[in-house]
Amino acid sequence: MKATAIEATWEPHEKHGHLTMQSDLPDTVFAFPKQRKEPLTDATHVRNAVARFDQVIDVSDEDRALAFANIEKAAKYYNVDLSETDWHELHDRAHPQLHRKQAAAKAVETKRERGELKEEAAKAVATKREHGILEEEAIKGAATRKREHRKAS
Repeated sequence: MKATAIEATWEPHEKHGHLTMQSDLPDTVFAFPKQRKEPLTDATHVRNAVARFDQVIDVSDEDRALAFANIEKAAKYYNVDLSETDWHELHDRAHPQLHRKQAAAKAVETKRERGELKEEAAKAVATKREHGILEEEAIKGAATRKREHRKAS
């Protein structure tokens, strides 16, 4: 259920003749009009906006509510079935980039518990050594430590 009713700003826009560039589109065509993200110019774009909804970053909850209202309006116009009834249903899906650090930390802890950490580290070192990356990293690390030592002095 929607907590507050947000009035959609979306309006259909069809430009015929030549290809339309995104910069030519009015703000009213976008799911996120303020950010000009996720154009809703046809059924395919509406489906893409639904699929990518949780990938739009640096927007407020109010922006998301407006975007969802715009998606709903465009979906109805283009006859796209939308099973979601609230923007939270689109946003609450786990997006891998949002929780990357936590996932990496959890993976390390799991490998540590299984006793696989040293094995994985040795494998990573062997791969880096094989590709000549290990020496480059050692040089960069030494330069960084040297800079940090100078700053501390």
